[in-house]
Amino acid sequence: MSPPSDALVAGLLEIERHVSGLGWDQPARLFALVPTAELIEAEPQLAEHLSGGAVPTADHLSAVEQEGFTGGAELGEALARISWPSTVAGVALSLERFFLPGSTDSELPAGSAAADEVRRHPRREEIRVVVGALRGGDAYGVARIRSHPEELLSGSDLVPGLAAALARTLD
Repeated sequence: MSPPSDALVAGLLEIERHVSGLGWDQPARLFALVPTAELIEAEPQLAEHLSGGAVPTADHLSAVEQEGFTGGAELGEALARISWPSTVAGVALSLERFFLPGSTDSELPAGSAAADEVRRHPRREEIRVVVGALRGGDAYGVARIRSHPEELLSGSDLVPGLAAALARTLD
């Protein structure tokens, strides 16, 4: 697997900083990733806000939050209904979820009751992930665990299923 583009990683880190600044217990947030130079060309009045006055590099991406997105419990279905115009180079999603250490798997019931059990379990952890995919096939993710806010996890295979679902919205 080739390394992800620097533009994708930088875009996801920017989104993660933004979402982290809003605190925890946030809804899922969906972002279109658009080339900053093209955005400035289309909307010159945004230049100062998007680039801080500097000329953006050719591959710099800006995240444009999609207001009104509600992923909810049916996140996969919500993503399956989305398609993007060709002006969108990629897509990113931030969301929070609960998880349990692997050693607790045997304590969970089967099926849909497992999610409720995880939410109530005394050893649960909360994680915020920001995952993105580009039209060229790059995918990457960053994550922060609530109990370890100073640590940022990252990788191309952090949340592969979510990355694949995001990539399908670009088809």
